[in-house]
Amino acid sequence: MRVELNQHVLETLSKSNNLEHLKQLQGYLTTLGHAHTDFYAFKLIRFCALTLSNLSHARLIFDHLPSPNTHLFTALITAYAARPATHSSAFALFRRMLRGAPPRPNHFIFPHALKASPHPRATASVHAHIVQTGFLRYPVVQTALVDSYSKLSVGLGDARKVFDEMSERNVVSFTAMVSGYARVGDVESAVRVFGEMPERDVPSWNALIAGCTQNGAFTQGIELFRKMVWEGNNRPNGVTVVCALSACGHTGMLQLGRWIHGYVYKSLFVFDSFVSNALVDMYGKCGNLKQARKVFEMNPEKGLTSWNSMINCFALHGKSDSAIAVFERMVECGNGVRPDEVTFIGVLNACTHGGLVEHGYWYFEMMVREYGIEPQIEHYGCLIDLLGRAGRFDEAMEVVEGMSMEPDEVVWGSLLNGCKVHGRTDLAEFAAKKLIEIDPYNGGYGIMLANVYGELGKWDEVRNVWRALKQQKSYKVPGCSWIEIDDQVHQFYSLDKSNPKTYEMYSILESLIGFRNEIMVEL
Repeated sequence: MRVELNQHVLETLSKSNNLEHLKQLQGYLTTLGHAHTDFYAFKLIRFCALTLSNLSHARLIFDHLPSPNTHLFTALITAYAARPATHSSAFALFRRMLRGAPPRPNHFIFPHALKASPHPRATASVHAHIVQTGFLRYPVVQTALVDSYSKLSVGLGDARKVFDEMSERNVVSFTAMVSGYARVGDVESAVRVFGEMPERDVPSWNALIAGCTQNGAFTQGIELFRKMVWEGNNRPNGVTVVCALSACGHTGMLQLGRWIHGYVYKSLFVFDSFVSNALVDMYGKCGNLKQARKVFEMNPEKGLTSWNSMINCFALHGKSDSAIAVFERMVECGNGVRPDEVTFIGVLNACTHGGLVEHGYWYFEMMVREYGIEPQIEHYGCLIDLLGRAGRFDEAMEVVEGMSMEPDEVVWGSLLNGCKVHGRTDLAEFAAKKLIEIDPYNGGYGIMLANVYGELGKWDEVRNVWRALKQQKSYKVPGCSWIEIDDQVHQFYSLDKSNPKTYEMYSILESLIGFRNEIMVEL
């Protein structure tokens, strides 16, 4: 009889597709006296959570159980932990399990509790409980600890300690360490851990390539992508391609970007909006607006990111009319796509490059009035840059004084650039001092201020600034450029002589300067 009932319940659930069906089955089980039977409660909770995505009803079933077992706790905690929005509920239920009478957590629950951990102290608390209950030697628990600690900027040392003590390291634990180092900007350590991996999968490659791209190591990220393709053991997926295209866009490597575009077609990729948007962004940043527009138009399902990418491509290259035309088309099309903060940054940048001051004001007001978007520091920066380039400094200062947040480096930098163009040395001095207040050790800002004093003829002040820069040991981020030759990327920093062909390059440069001087003499 019990076997037949089990089969009947499972068949009914397999045919159910809404909450009403589930409630009818609940009523049927209640009439048979099985409302609190663990097996059926587990099946109902799992069906609610996974098939119907109705966690509230799953919790209702759970809360009416007099003594839920470990499997029931695990089912609901797992469902909560799978969604970032319900992590707090997962952790609260885990704590309830710890405080109550048996059942106690098993090694399958701890990874989900760690995933839902709301802060570093909670992670450390779960770690302590794992040690107390003797589950620390389980590989699945160790891997979860490494992953949880690696996501905390203050917990990377703890992640490394657990990782070093692991008896069985797998690809997941290695990938967690790679991601952790990349997250804090330590690309060198991420590469070193990646090199120690006995085996790699696509997520591990993606973790390192994405880490390089996000931390500005674009050349390294591109070389890793090449290596992944050449080795052939792991086929790049959409995430890999998007990261590689982003690196190409930042370095201006159009030829490699085209090759990746061809690779996407030849490899029978699912050509989704994710990849399409990355291609538009890459072609736009590399200056091939015609191809960017072609890819954009071929996308049948243009989402908000698609429109934003195209608008920003045109704005980046000063094609103000085209950027605004795409924006207006986006608004007219509708299709559920509504402009957001990023959209208006692109539109305001387009107005800036085109000198369209009145248009910029109008779109800034539209953003607030029609779309209810609260201006962020980036929007204020665009508007001040627009006014500064137009020489309308009184209006620019009114905007600065009316901001709802403290001006940042972009705001003062935009104002300073406008002052330099229009010769407003008095306001330039004020803006440069504000930049130094924000970042006193940035030598670039000190040099800007010294140059302003030089234009004003304040030579004593120039000497004071240079003296302060030396005493503070201020830094200046060196200029960097990339060049693509024969499918190879070469990276150069200002005053960097580490390249093996430095002598040859400087010799050619000196000969070009000499040739230029000879022409000037003849003229």
